[in-house]
Parts: sequence; C-alpha cells; structure tokens
Amino acid sequence: MTRNPFPPRSRRHQAGSAGGKLITALLVAALLAFGGWLVLRDMGKGAAPADAPARSSSASGDAPDPIEPLTGLPTLDAAAAYQPKGDIVDVDISEYAGYAGLIAANGGLEPNPDSFFAKNYGFQVRLTLSEEEGWSKLNNGRVAASVTTADTLAVLGRQFDVVVPAQIGFSRGADQVVVDTGIANVNQLKGKILAASQFNESEFFIRYLASEAGVPVKVLRDLDGRPAPGELGLVFYEDAFVACDAYEHELSRKAPRLNGCVGWSPRTDEVAADSDGRAKVLVSNRNLLIIADLLLLNKGFAQAKPDWARGLVHGLLEGNRLVRDEPAAQIPVIAKAFKWSEADTRDELGKVHLSNLPENLAFFEGTIDSAGSFQGIFQSSVLVYGNLIKNPADPARFVDTGALAALKQQGLYADQTIAIAPIRSGSGQVSLEGDALLSKDIRFFFQSNSAVLDKSAPANAGYLDTIKNFLQVSPGSVVLLRGHVDDARKGEFERQGGQELVRSMSLKAMELSRQRAQAVRDALLERYPKLEADRIELVGRGWEEPAGTDSDLNRRVEVQWFTLE
Repeated sequence: MTRNPFPPRSRRHQAGSAGGKLITALLVAALLAFGGWLVLRDMGKGAAPADAPARSSSASGDAPDPIEPLTGLPTLDAAAAYQPKGDIVDVDISEYAGYAGLIAANGGLEPNPDSFFAKNYGFQVRLTLSEEEGWSKLNNGRVAASVTTADTLAVLGRQFDVVVPAQIGFSRGADQVVVDTGIANVNQLKGKILAASQFNESEFFIRYLASEAGVPVKVLRDLDGRPAPGELGLVFYEDAFVACDAYEHELSRKAPRLNGCVGWSPRTDEVAADSDGRAKVLVSNRNLLIIADLLLLNKGFAQAKPDWARGLVHGLLEGNRLVRDEPAAQIPVIAKAFKWSEADTRDELGKVHLSNLPENLAFFEGTIDSAGSFQGIFQSSVLVYGNLIKNPADPARFVDTGALAALKQQGLYADQTIAIAPIRSGSGQVSLEGDALLSKDIRFFFQSNSAVLDKSAPANAGYLDTIKNFLQVSPGSVVLLRGHVDDARKGEFERQGGQELVRSMSLKAMELSRQRAQAVRDALLERYPKLEADRIELVGRGWEEPAGTDSDLNRRVEVQWFTLE
C-alpha cells in the first residue's frame, strides 16, 4: 500500500473547524434520522425490534485498518534550489496556530505589498496551507520554506538539504496520549498496545516517554501481534486522527485489542470524553516541551538569497511578537486565514508558545532552562528511533543562526526575555500523592556503606544529567528521589537478634537511603545551581521496596517524575 510516510499535521489543531464539522454532522445525522423515522412510522415500522442490538456511535462504522509500517526511513525527492518567480516567495504551512506569527507578519496568506516582508526586505510571501507532505517539495525546490518539528530532522537526516534559521515555537497541549482508565503511568504501558501514526511528532512523543521510563517499543504489523510483557506495542494508522478512531472503535468491543492511542487535540479529547469512563488522557505536552516547531529554508534558496532568508526570520519573529503582545489586533487576521472563529483562534493560540529572539538563541545554544533544546530534542529522536536511524546526521549541519545573531547585534528586541512558564490548572501545584508520570531506577555509585557519592564513577554525572533533563523539559514539574538499599543482610540480622534487630536495622537502612537521596539532590544542585531546589523532593525507603532479588539493582535511587496536567 502506497502511503504518505509523514501524516499531515494540519488536522492536529483544528479544534474550531473540527468542532464545527462535528456539530454540523450531528445536526445532519439528526435530521436524516428524524426523516427516516417519519417514513418508517408512516409505513408502520416506527419501532425497532425488542431484541435489536444497541450500538455505540464509535462502533457504527467499519474499524480503520492498520497500515504496513515502514521498516526503513523515507526517501525524499532529490535536492534542488528554489527559484523565486519575481518577488514572490512560496512558503508552505499547515493549519496550526503555531504558524500565526508568519500570518501576522504577512497580513494573511496571500502575497501582500503592505506586509512586513515587502516593506522591509523587498519581497512578498505566499503562504499555502498544505494538506500534503511538504518535505520533498522543500527539498526539491518547489517551495522556498516550510515547517516541521525538531525530531523529524533526525529521521530525514543527510538527504534533507535545508537550513534551519529559527525556531517558531513550542506546542503546548495538542499532543496527547489517551489510555485505558486503569493505566496510571507510562511504566504501566508494558505489555500494552497503542494506536499511533508513524514518523511524526506523535510517534516521537510516545517513544520519548517510553524511553525515559525504560520501556522498549515494538512495532506491530496489525492487531493480531503482541508485544513482550516488558514492551510497549505500537500499531500504525494513516494519521493520528485515524489512530484515535481505531482506539475508539476497539473500546466498543467486549475485549478491546488496543489499550490507547497517541494523537492530537481535539480528537484525543473527544475519545476520552465519549468513552463512558473507560479511557482518559494520560499525558499531554502542555508542560512537556519537546515538540518544537522550526522554520526550514531550501538550502539553495538561502544561499542565493541571504537577504531574503534573513527577512523570513525577521518577519517570523516580528509576527510572533505581534501575536504575543497584541493578540486582539492579530486574531481577526489569523482567524480569517485558517477559517476559524475568533473564539477558536484564541483557544488554539493558548496551546502554543511562540518563541522570541532570546528564546530562539537559547534553544539553539542549548542554554534554555525551561524547555527542550534543539540538540537535546534531535539527539532524543536519534535515541528513541533506535536502529531505524543507522547513521544519524550531525544536528549542527542543519542550523544557521546567523540571522538571529544579526538581529541581536542590531539591538532589536532588546527588551525581550526568556519567559516560558508552566500552564497551571486546578490547585496549580504538583500533587506527589497522585501518580507519577513515570519512574526510572538509577543506580548511583556511592562509597562503600556510606552516603557519599563516588566521584571517581563517571556514570554518576550522566545520571545527574538525566534528572536535570526531566526538570528542564517540563516547567513546573517535580522529581521525587526515593532512596533504596538492598536487604541482603536482613536474614543475618534476624539470626543475630531476631525481629527486634531487624526493625532496628530497617530504620538505619531507611535513614541511609534517605541520606543517599539527599546526596544526589546536593550533587544535582551543585552541578546545576539554576535548578529550583523546591522542585526536588526526597524520601528514604530503605529495603522496603525491592526491585527484585538482585542486591546490586536494589541499591538504587528511584526517580519519580510528576508533571502538571
């Protein structure tokens, strides 16, 4: 079956249009049903048979068929330079509020002689809402610029002859994982199967979470396949909305073969809301900032027209500024371009963070402390896709921050600061009494029988980086360090002094385990002094929560990651 290896993103954020279409469809269906009832009533068949089976709306159609997963990376059309026709530059975007800045700078979608681009750089921009995969178009020179997420660059690799001059923003809440209600965290996805779509940010999202929880991913060809007990199975569908349709259909069965789906709002919200309590949103990316949208330029065009390339970056940042600082003035233009209502446009803009100049520079320099960095997301993508990316490209080959640096040197946007705050709801506080998003066991190396970290063990520094990364990519999140020791000598203590000695040594073990968790916390704050100390909590559990029979593995610090939802 021939298919698009990159499902379109334009369905991802259509809360307004999707909601309108749903209401329209329901009204039409209601009118048709009423008309049919009138006809049947007149024919004396107005009542259904008493034994007619009830069917839920989710099961009324045929179940979507899984697609054959790609076992290798997709191939793009050959690289060629984009040649502008006159002063018009073609830029592909999709129906996503994250691209509102480009629309604001252009004054709409059509070429505009009064746009920021025309007035300041002498060219006009034609923005096209594209439903098709646009990476081959960009690579082949059929458009000058396009957009994608940072994780996709790792998948496309060296064949993708593009320049990344700027970050557009972070997605905040559109990507979601919906699961059976009984699943409390990512670790409990072991042995389960989720519906997903291949090689886009939704697949990266679930692979990232599974990787952080230490849950291997197995791609299944269809619903007859099963993952191993310790694996998460993924079955792929044509796009993220179809994946959600498949899970909703399975929920209507007595024995569902899917345990969830990975997709985009509003479809994910609808599936959870219509499940009669059988499904819930496990996590969204509202406060997990690893889905970063980028501006991409055809490399030949960027080299031939460096002033126009800088103009696209400047226009993007100016448009982002306008939407951030003066949303009321820009919403009508954005709503008209996307054919959304103004209310829906405000709602959709609430799901994105449009990046300014200092946030852009920090994102590419790796100094951003409140979200994922370009290199961090790229390398995470390489890691989570495993053997699919056999010879990963150097992320630096794509990036050219010259335009950003020039704007800074000119003193533009000097009043802007990095401001990526957590989105809070309810009490606004992380509840450690609830379920952690995921847990990860880390065996730090300590000096023998002490709570002093072994500074000669190089692995300890990497483990500290792992904890710091949790806090960095999720503003407002909290990590709970649970210290553990092994119980190898518990039998010896019982023989020496009975249960009284066991209880006494148990308390000492609990204190030692807490001291070890404290040592990790102290080392973390020493290594990263900008981290907020109140986002790192700790507890000592002694030998009360063994991970198994292996004494070495039981001497560990368990990192539990609690995020705001």
